[in-house]
Amino acid sequence: MKLNCVVVDDSSIQRMIIAKLVNNHPNLHLVGDFSNAIEAKNCMSVHTVDLIFLDIEMPVISGFDFLDGLKVKPQIIFITSKAEYAMKAFDYDATDYLQKPIALDRFNASVRRAMEFHMLKKENQEEEGEHIFIKSNLKKLKVYTNKIKWIEAYGDYVKVVTEDDSNLVLSTMKSFEQDLSKEKFIRVHKSYIINIDKVERFNSKFAEIGMTKIPLSRNKKEDLIKALAIA
Repeated sequence: MKLNCVVVDDSSIQRMIIAKLVNNHPNLHLVGDFSNAIEAKNCMSVHTVDLIFLDIEMPVISGFDFLDGLKVKPQIIFITSKAEYAMKAFDYDATDYLQKPIALDRFNASVRRAMEFHMLKKENQEEEGEHIFIKSNLKKLKVYTNKIKWIEAYGDYVKVVTEDDSNLVLSTMKSFEQDLSKEKFIRVHKSYIINIDKVERFNSKFAEIGMTKIPLSRNKKEDLIKALAIA
């Protein structure tokens, strides 16, 4: 099995180095290498891409801005010369983070990690139930969306509360809104996204899930009524 890859780096030398590493790896197939995010996005509109080797500091559109504009995000291995981007890269659920200059053994370790995650995802596609993967305590966890009760902003983290447990994820509410079904989940407050199937009661101020009262923003009651009517 090979992962379809693109390389995005505004440095022609770095791009050539990474492309060579990809071409020499038995489990990778290079779909294309690009100097900017616009060219890469055009390629991804017509080709299936499993993995992006992505530079962060690029003119006009940075690596982070590029990812913000993608509806479907492949696995990401960030490549940069600056270590201070590591925490922000984690916000984007990066598979790995490589610092230039790239050592061959470190590159191969990143690819192994990407392959393992790809295989795990493929094996689970045949299982029943829609699910997402979240990264908590440096581990990727599979969470069935029908078990999620609510998502809660928690400082720099997001708290995912399910029927079984809860996990803190270094992510954003916006990211979860994009990943979850809009037919089953609704953002009722700047700090809360709820699973409408779990709502037992509600009034003008709160939606109740079990013993927990989730606050409703002033203009969200009508949205919740409509969502519950469709569900």
